[in-house]
Amino acid sequence: MSVFTFGETMVSLRGDGQLKLGGTMAVSVAGAESNVAIGLARLGHPVCWAGAVGADEAGELVVRTLRAEGVGVEGATRDDAAPTGLVLFEPRLPGVTRVHYYRAGSAGSRVAADDVERAFTAFLRAGAGEGAGGDPVRVLHLTGITAALSSAARSAAVRAMELASEHDVLISLDVNYRSRLWSTDEASAVMRDWAPRADVLIASDDELPLCLPEGFAEGAAEDPALRAEALLEAGAGEVVVKLGAAGATAYTLQGELHVPARTVPAVDPVGAGDAFVAGYLSALLDGSDTAARLDRAVTTGAFAVAASGDWEGAPTRAELGLLAAEPGTVVR
Repeated sequence: MSVFTFGETMVSLRGDGQLKLGGTMAVSVAGAESNVAIGLARLGHPVCWAGAVGADEAGELVVRTLRAEGVGVEGATRDDAAPTGLVLFEPRLPGVTRVHYYRAGSAGSRVAADDVERAFTAFLRAGAGEGAGGDPVRVLHLTGITAALSSAARSAAVRAMELASEHDVLISLDVNYRSRLWSTDEASAVMRDWAPRADVLIASDDELPLCLPEGFAEGAAEDPALRAEALLEAGAGEVVVKLGAAGATAYTLQGELHVPARTVPAVDPVGAGDAFVAGYLSALLDGSDTAARLDRAVTTGAFAVAASGDWEGAPTRAELGLLAAEPGTVVR
């Protein structure tokens, strides 16, 4: 295995209009970490997901879907005392989707550090799998969503980071701030501690201030380069800033590099950030340089934007070049 990730994956119901008017809903699964796992698996990397689901049919759907997408689910646990979480997607305007969560007290929020430690130890015993580029690098991928779910989930993430540091496993952290789960003060208290541990720190431009060291000059907080420099000096290996339609910028000790976004017809923005992360980590596992990592990240992000669903539009490795095709092209 090359990548280990864990977090809450929920059953998703995606409506065809306003929820209060009824209608039909498509059933799938959704979760930031599992979205990344599926994206990596489609690009040819061995990846496993750990987490807790309810001992219910919804939980079976989660595990079955991930397994069908080639993601290892040996670290999944069933919680007899809590249900699998639920998320509803409501398209309200062209390009605007409202999201409604039903996850309080869910199995995913009750994931235990012992369960994650057992799964991560098994991942370590399996050794570093060879990805598409043959590079035996191993990565632990985490997001701020898991930290926000509960103190138990947060403790599990901290233990996973400790084990990763002990065993030379790279740590990837996507801030992924969710205001419905915790306040900016709560998030900042955790992210300030976690960000220096990350070999790859990924955030949108408005999330980056949550990670800044305490006492960072207030006026300088508006300068992205100064923010990134402070985080690099604090210990982060590299800082990758997602800028949506403006592309993305990576900051390292060697300097900064910006790439524009790929232009595609926007169908659904949900899941684009996770697809971006999957593309970036995929190129990292291939041993690619920063420019190639960013290029693949904005490419996989564009695939996500151009399709409906959290992960359904994620490309395979063979499909990465399709964005270069002329409109109206029929690929045979």
